[in-house]
Amino acid sequence: MNAPPENPATRAGACAEQIVQAFARYNAEFRAITRRAPVRFDNRDAHGSQLDAVERIELYDRFVNQTIADLRQSLGEEAQDRDLWRAVHEAFAERIAALTDPEFTKTFFSSISRRLFGTVGVAPDIEFVATDLDPLANIKSAVVTNTYVNHGSLTLLFEDLLGDVRFRSPWRDLDKSIAYVAGEVRAALGAQGERREMEKVEVIRPVFYQISRAYVIGRVVGRGFTLPLVIALKNTDSGVLVDAVMLSEDDISIIFSFTRSYFHVDLERVAEAVVFLKDIMPRKPVSELFTVLGRAKQGKTERYRELMRSMEHTEDLFEHAAGERGLVMVCFTLPSFDVVFKIIRDRFAYPKTVLRDEVLAKYRLVFIHDRAGRLVDAQEYRRLRFPRARFSQELLAELRSETSQTVHEDGDDLVFDHMYIERRMTPLNLYLRSAPPEAAERAVLDYGQCIRDLAYTNIFPGDLLLKNFGVTRHGRVIFYDYDELCQVTDCVFRDVPQATNDEDEMRGEAWFYVGENDVFPETFIRFLAFDEAQREALLRMHGEILTAAFWRGVQQRLREGEVVEVLPYHPHRVRVAGSL
Repeated sequence: MNAPPENPATRAGACAEQIVQAFARYNAEFRAITRRAPVRFDNRDAHGSQLDAVERIELYDRFVNQTIADLRQSLGEEAQDRDLWRAVHEAFAERIAALTDPEFTKTFFSSISRRLFGTVGVAPDIEFVATDLDPLANIKSAVVTNTYVNHGSLTLLFEDLLGDVRFRSPWRDLDKSIAYVAGEVRAALGAQGERREMEKVEVIRPVFYQISRAYVIGRVVGRGFTLPLVIALKNTDSGVLVDAVMLSEDDISIIFSFTRSYFHVDLERVAEAVVFLKDIMPRKPVSELFTVLGRAKQGKTERYRELMRSMEHTEDLFEHAAGERGLVMVCFTLPSFDVVFKIIRDRFAYPKTVLRDEVLAKYRLVFIHDRAGRLVDAQEYRRLRFPRARFSQELLAELRSETSQTVHEDGDDLVFDHMYIERRMTPLNLYLRSAPPEAAERAVLDYGQCIRDLAYTNIFPGDLLLKNFGVTRHGRVIFYDYDELCQVTDCVFRDVPQATNDEDEMRGEAWFYVGENDVFPETFIRFLAFDEAQREALLRMHGEILTAAFWRGVQQRLREGEVVEVLPYHPHRVRVAGSL
């Protein structure tokens, strides 16, 4: 006898449960990778931390794709039955109502339905609409913290605090670390003229890890005031020590930057931690906080929600981004929203020879790479829909003529099959034109440091023109144009051969053989539009980056497996703490 047909509600419930369980497995594996971080720190295994970071980033797509494959196999021809998926959507919502961080699970469901149906814009009947997802809306509890009350001695308070931070590695000199933290807190309070009583310190219970460093994240609470508090820890051959203490929003914001690798911290409820972090960094977008905690997909959802809400309350038009027009990307902004939108052009004008797939691969490399505070975390979006009336006529004309393979008109809307969204910065070339001389020199020196930092993490920008770098609100120089980016270890760094006669010397083009991967660092300075004072400052502090010997030396260190640290806090803090 044939089995009776399955009840539609039962079938929908089974599919919903299948997705719930798939997310549970994803989340368990995510946390399992995250929990390796303390062991990596104890073993001073920075290379293993980098591998864990890549594995965890790739986990989401792996589970989404596998779940889609399983659903197609189990549902057969019904895999794209919209009536069934409406029922699955309803059943899924009922099942996850009581779960921890249910918005994460909703985002996972929407990733599946959008890919399965190739949804353009939004489909509220078969997905959870991003504008309706607010992971902070229903938070009724606080992140788990340890509280240390000030009984009159900061030394005793921080002795208790650091005493609760336990690793298998011993402390190198706990008393000196305690004295250092207490002294920095006293100095910060004194510098602010704060005479009100400091009552307590609250720290999030799990330690935060990022490649080679561990961080205690918290806040100093007094009568009528709070200060953010981050304590950076380093594990040396002789034990753990406090490497830096940060008590300003700006310093801490750089640690939680959109240009850095994601933290590994085992949180039971991520949204509770975001509420705490938002309190000590009020200017940091919620989307970036979710992202830097490793929940990149939720961060994307939050950024889209922030954008949609901004558009609801503004009337400004999308327009070309400030700066020179790129040969590979059409870049535009919405002035009221602090991001840049980037669309790959249909064709790349001379002298660009890179292919579209190569551009996609370079952005993918940056996504999984240690960004070291010098590369923008560009978020990739597909099939977004925006009202055509919100675009300036000049931008609309360029999109029609230059991106017709990616951007389509559908009624009154523009549909973007693919785009990158990243934080907006001031292009370095524009910044130098308007900045006061001292600020301009600081930016030039940080440009040199940016190139060094990228080199230490095996990244060669390829195109060092100033227009490809931006300046953040903290004055940090960041690289954001990836179409010529490559790995340092893939390059051949050469000295320019000496000319043998006057004729060779006068030629406009190279008179010697230049291979495909050849790079001549001493020629970089010819293409950088610095004034004389700026050029001298760069040469004084960073002249060696204009030598092939520097780059070959970095190559050798990388090929020998060395992980060169690029710290997210100011070097003067390293020197102070390093004297312990």
